[in-house]
Amino acid sequence: MRKARLVLDKDYVISAIDKRIYGSFVEHLGRCVYTGIYEPGHPTADEDGFRGDVLELVKRLNVPVVRYPGGNFVSGFKWEDSIGPKELRPRRLDLAWKTTEPNEVGLHEFAAWAKKAGAGVMYAVNLGTRGPAEARDIVEYANHRGGSYLSDLRVKNGAKDPLDIKLWCLGNEMDGPWQMGSKTAFEYGRIANEAAKMMKWTDDSIEVVACGSSSTEMPTFGSWEHAMLRECYDNVDYVSLHRYYGNPHNDTPDFLASSMNLDSFIRTVASICDAVKGEKRSKKQVNLSLDEWNVWYHSHEQDRQLHKREPWGSALPLLEDVYNFEDALLVGLMLITILKNADRVKIACMAQLVNVIAPIMTRPGGGAWAQTIYWPLKQASELGRGVSLLPQLTSEKFDTKHYTDVPVVDAAAAMADDGSVTIFAVNRDLGEPAELTCDLRAFGAFSGARHTVLHHDDMKAVNTEQDPDNVRPVDVPVDLGEGRVILPAASWNVIRLTK
Repeated sequence: MRKARLVLDKDYVISAIDKRIYGSFVEHLGRCVYTGIYEPGHPTADEDGFRGDVLELVKRLNVPVVRYPGGNFVSGFKWEDSIGPKELRPRRLDLAWKTTEPNEVGLHEFAAWAKKAGAGVMYAVNLGTRGPAEARDIVEYANHRGGSYLSDLRVKNGAKDPLDIKLWCLGNEMDGPWQMGSKTAFEYGRIANEAAKMMKWTDDSIEVVACGSSSTEMPTFGSWEHAMLRECYDNVDYVSLHRYYGNPHNDTPDFLASSMNLDSFIRTVASICDAVKGEKRSKKQVNLSLDEWNVWYHSHEQDRQLHKREPWGSALPLLEDVYNFEDALLVGLMLITILKNADRVKIACMAQLVNVIAPIMTRPGGGAWAQTIYWPLKQASELGRGVSLLPQLTSEKFDTKHYTDVPVVDAAAAMADDGSVTIFAVNRDLGEPAELTCDLRAFGAFSGARHTVLHHDDMKAVNTEQDPDNVRPVDVPVDLGEGRVILPAASWNVIRLTK
């Protein structure tokens, strides 16, 4: 049996946990919107055409904020297309995904859906093919109370009260050559600065997110963040990070070690933010928004074939990764990494929410079900609130193809306002359980304990509409009298200790 030891102290705190780290992402891509969250005529659809079965699954995730409407989509998007009578809205070619956007769901509809889901909106403006003027216009339209042309237009379009969107993305992946209107770091930094300035002049209560590098593999990674922030540091609040992982070569140990790359990515970008802070002799700290993260690789080939067969279609089944059990383990490890960096990561959005690389899947006209990756996100969002505790973790280690000194057991912990403590832990060993010894003496006595495990003997096991509960958490007996808990081989574990 593997061995690990975890020491926690209620006075050793990383940071308060910003609830927005459990956010999600809805892009006008594939079936995320159409036949995902929205399907008039579906047996569960409400009066606005939103699927009730999907909405219930979303509510159980406790999603605090949803990034919208893109993604690559936003760099060619005209926000004005998405307002006013539906029958007058134009159909547009979306060059990002080679599809056709009907604009049947737009700004008002999505804001109404988000309200039903109990989530705020994180709205992305187009800084690819458009600029600061259009960005400040949509802030006025959405947030100004009334008495101006654009705010009065919102009222005319059915929203008397402001939509009150507080979080805004300044474009998307602007360093990527695949992006419409991609820019150099200097070009983007200048336009982001002017957009942020004008948007905040319109509504000084908002926060804005500047685009960081699209990935660590970009040749300009690091230099992009530095050059961009030198132009806009004073007017932005967060820098975005995007990170996806895959297991195309079926190397599961290496795949499960890749959360170490996420940790390095976060720490590197935070260091660059602080370097620019030092250069500017600023007292302001710019934090991080991990506003796209997930596993993504299963659907690449089917997407290539689909684009050949059906270019310019609407609501095509694009990026529909079917997630297996090992994907859920990595999602859990990424959540652990986010919690351990709660002092700098204040926003995180799993990409995406429904059908498109998503925890929730639907069948048009049929059912909706939770994929394997749904469960770690749900449990973390439910229990990972309060403050993130500094975990002093000692674990056996191993090496993989791309990583060295990988801990067999990784863990994070959160303490709620009522003094309860939740430990999230993954045993990366595929064959042996791990005994985790927990030193919690600083907390005094706990009155109750619960241990929930996500495990399956088949690493490739999936959930389907016919078998939606094939991979899901189960309670197991726990006795922390001696501070020991057994983590099954290849498992995501949630240990809840209550006062």
